[in-house]
Amino acid sequence: MSKRFFLQTTLALVATSVLGLAQAQTTPIKFQLDWRFEGPAAFFVTPAAKGYFKAAGLDVTIDAGNGSGGTVTRVASGAYDMGFADLAALMEFHANNPDAPNKPVAVMMVYNDTPASVMALKKSGIKTPADLSGKKLGAPVFDAGRRAFPIFAKANAVTNVAWTAMDPPLRETMLVRGDVDAITGFTFTSLLNLEARGVKAADVTVLPYPDFGVKLYGNAIIVSPKMIKENPAAIKAFLAAFAKGAKDVISNPAAAIADVKARDGIVNVELETRRLKLAIDTVINSPNARAEGFGQVNGPRLSLMASQVSDAFTTKTRVNPESVWNGSFLPTKAALDVLPKK
Repeated sequence: MSKRFFLQTTLALVATSVLGLAQAQTTPIKFQLDWRFEGPAAFFVTPAAKGYFKAAGLDVTIDAGNGSGGTVTRVASGAYDMGFADLAALMEFHANNPDAPNKPVAVMMVYNDTPASVMALKKSGIKTPADLSGKKLGAPVFDAGRRAFPIFAKANAVTNVAWTAMDPPLRETMLVRGDVDAITGFTFTSLLNLEARGVKAADVTVLPYPDFGVKLYGNAIIVSPKMIKENPAAIKAFLAAFAKGAKDVISNPAAAIADVKARDGIVNVELETRRLKLAIDTVINSPNARAEGFGQVNGPRLSLMASQVSDAFTTKTRVNPESVWNGSFLPTKAALDVLPKK
């Protein structure tokens, strides 16, 4: 054996060993979104595309979802390690499944305010919550705004509302056709979907829940109890990488949408850039988020939400706010400083 061949073989073996060690130290994480690869998905796609998760020793697989309830259930079943879901849906799962062995826990708040709102065409004459009494509202049965509507109704003395259920793609179409008087949905989803159906934003009345007495939190990053027990370091690494990516997304939404486009080629770049910016302005960089701090929650507000969800969702047991939230994995205060100053 020549000396040169020996050296090449030795170096190849060393390189293989180093690669194998690196792969052995990489933690695979299956992550499910709450919805499709639309603008807000950039908050997860961008840190993946920029290699932030990989640099943290994580091999993160991101899949689209079909609603927060499904995401909570799949994380609870162990099909996914982590996910992005509406906190109210998580609370409902906890309260309706008190004996479930694997109840997911929220570890980082992303939408500090619920994105839910009631939307109506201005020609309907609906201008305020009071105008909704006696009207026909429409939304999918699992829609977060519909589920939380009793809280909105109680806060604004709205009564005698009739509901029509439909699949998500038909919600805005039925409003435009006049089949319903108003709809509930995430503002940054339904408002832009209405525009895509030929309705000008100026012709839509939007009644955001947070503006009318509903102080619910929105979507949070949730984790399986199995992961909390077996790999808490990976959770901390994920949240730190996510926060780094979130700062990039907030500072340059247009560039972030390019990452979403790379993941899903049918994405309408202009539309999803607007959707992302609307999400940032309304529920991520909101006054409440700046007051409480990105990623964090306020104890009394969380307790109030737990009580409201228990009542509105008529859960089997009362929601225990301490069981649905664990803030011990959050990054440092400096790492969470991602919101632009105002």
